[in-house]
Amino acid sequence: MMILLAVSIIVFSLMHSVPGGPFDERKGRLPPAAKANILKKYGLDQPVWKQYINYMSHAVRFDFGIPYQRPHTTVAKLISKSWAITVQVGLTTIVVAFGFGILAGIYAAYHQNSWVDTLVTFVSSLGVTVPNFVVAMWLILIFAVSLNWLPMGGWGSSGQCLIDKYFCTDWILPVVAYAIAPMAIVARYTRASIVEVMGEDYVRTARAKGLSEVKVMRKHVLRNAQIPMVTALGTEIPNLITGSIFIESTFRINGLGKYFVTSTLNRDYPMIMAT
Repeated sequence: MMILLAVSIIVFSLMHSVPGGPFDERKGRLPPAAKANILKKYGLDQPVWKQYINYMSHAVRFDFGIPYQRPHTTVAKLISKSWAITVQVGLTTIVVAFGFGILAGIYAAYHQNSWVDTLVTFVSSLGVTVPNFVVAMWLILIFAVSLNWLPMGGWGSSGQCLIDKYFCTDWILPVVAYAIAPMAIVARYTRASIVEVMGEDYVRTARAKGLSEVKVMRKHVLRNAQIPMVTALGTEIPNLITGSIFIESTFRINGLGKYFVTSTLNRDYPMIMAT
């Protein structure tokens, strides 16, 4: 709770420390009296500390105010429409990233020091270092623009879906772009933990007893290598569910990330604080 309070104070202070305001771009079109009325309507004519107290007193009741750019609705309504999409993007990415990441890590560890291991290690290092928005642009240029195989953006709006608006072709590019980095991290965690376990005495003993490689891997190696995998899962899940800002903006997905970017550019304080 204290962390959330501290973050809200920092974000609120940073928003108001930047020169200008949400209605400054209309300065040339608005008479001074009209602008003063707008500022008074949203409480922006008050001291910053008082604005923060007013905001928090409403926020604890889940009243996040009215967005400046969409005055005919509320912040809570916009969030209620978009949060499910953000969670859906994150959960789909988790399944892809951890599924393929674990498989790649296991395969690389089992073929340690082979060309497969070298390839997985290289691709994992590349996936961690290249930002996801750069990967997104590459995927769009190759598969949407040049080859025209997949839609450029959207989420469930292409009409090419397996089940209603689920498992659609326009899911592929954003999920792949978003999954590259966590997939690389999971693959490295998995490979490192399995390689470490494979060097233990009880694994060598199991092999000496004549157990097949499949049984050794299943009963001894994978079972004892699960802790680092679970650790990676626990650290990556919150990031994947909440960190899709660039992906949603790049692929025009109507989730929380898109609203955060547009509200930041427009200095829409209530939307920034809520998202």
